[in-house]
Amino acid sequence: MTTTKLDLIKTEEWGLFTDLTKPVIIAGPCSAESEQQLFETARGLKAAGIEVLRAGIWKPRTRPNCFEGVGAEGLIWMRRVQRELGMKVSTEVANVKHVYEALKAGVDMLWIGARTSANPFAMQEIADALKGTDIPVLVKNPVNPDVELWIGALERLNMAGLKKIGVIHRGFSAYGKSKYRNVPQWQLPIEIKRRFPEMLMICDPSHISGKREYIREISQQAMDLGFDGLIIESHICPEIALSDAAQQLTPAALQQVLGELIIREVDTENIEYKENIDELRARIDEIDNELLELLARRMRVSDEIGRYKKQNNITILQPGRWDQILEKVFLRGAEIGLESEFLEKIFKAIHQASIDRQTKVMNT
Repeated sequence: MTTTKLDLIKTEEWGLFTDLTKPVIIAGPCSAESEQQLFETARGLKAAGIEVLRAGIWKPRTRPNCFEGVGAEGLIWMRRVQRELGMKVSTEVANVKHVYEALKAGVDMLWIGARTSANPFAMQEIADALKGTDIPVLVKNPVNPDVELWIGALERLNMAGLKKIGVIHRGFSAYGKSKYRNVPQWQLPIEIKRRFPEMLMICDPSHISGKREYIREISQQAMDLGFDGLIIESHICPEIALSDAAQQLTPAALQQVLGELIIREVDTENIEYKENIDELRARIDEIDNELLELLARRMRVSDEIGRYKKQNNITILQPGRWDQILEKVFLRGAEIGLESEFLEKIFKAIHQASIDRQTKVMNT
C-alpha cells in the first residue's frame, strides 16, 4: 500500500468559516432552480446562522430528459447571494468548463461529485484546470467503496498545487434494498481520517439518507464519529423541488435538526476519564491479542484441512459446510448479543482467508 502525505493548509486558514469550534455547516438547495427560490432559501439559511451556501448549477443525472440544472445563469444568482447576504457560495463542478465558469463567477468553494471522483481522467482534467488557484475544493467519495480511488482524487488536486482540500462522505451506491439511499460504510471515511487526521471531513446526510426523516440520525452519527461538519440540502419549499425533493429540509427544519445535535468533544482533561479509558483500552489490547492467537490457530487447522483434501482429491469449496458454519454462528451470536450482519462480515473474511490458505496448500 502506498503511503501518501498530502500538503494541506489548515481549515482555519481557508477564510470560509468564522467559528471552527463548532461543526462546519454548508447548506442550500440540491439545485438552483430560480433566482427567487435560491435567494429565499439563502435568506432563510442566513437567518439560521449558516455561513456557506451550497447549490447545484449543473446536475449529473442518471437518465436523460431530467432536470439537469440551470447552468451558468445560476452563478449570477449566487453572486447576488454573496453581494446582498454576505454568504460564501459553493457549487459542484464535473468538467473543465464548469471549473472555468465557476472561477469566473467568483464562487468561493467547489466540490467534486461522486461520479467524477471515480473517474481519474476527469479528476486529472479538473486538477489541471485548477492549477494556480487556491480555491478550497471538497471531494466526495466515489460511488463505489474504494479508499484508494478516493485518495487518488485528492492526490491529483494536491499535485496540481491545491492545498485547501477536504472530503465529503455521501455514502456508497449498493444493489438491493437498504434503509438509506446510500450505504454509509463509515469505515471508509474513518480510514481517510486515520491516514489524514488534518483533513477537513464533512458528512452529507442528505445523500446518505435519501429521506429527510433520517437526516438527524445520520448527522448525529457523523458528530459521534468526530466529523468536522455537515453539508445538507435545504430548499425553501422542498415539496416542489425539481431534484431530490424527499431529502431536502426547509431552513427552519434544518435549524431545528442542528439545534438537537449533541456535539462531542475530541478529548478531555478529566483525570478519572483518562484513567478509566486507559484501563479499558488495555483490556481491549489483551482481547485483541487473544483474537490474533485464535485466528492463527484456526488458519493452522485450515492448512491441515487443505493437506487432507489434497491427499483425497477433494475440492476446496464446500458450500454446505459454509452454510452450517454461518447457521451456528448466527444462533450463538443471537444468544450473546452479536448482530448477524456484523458476524457475517467477519466470518466471510475468515472463510476467504481459509480458502486462500487451502488453495496455497493444494497447489504447493
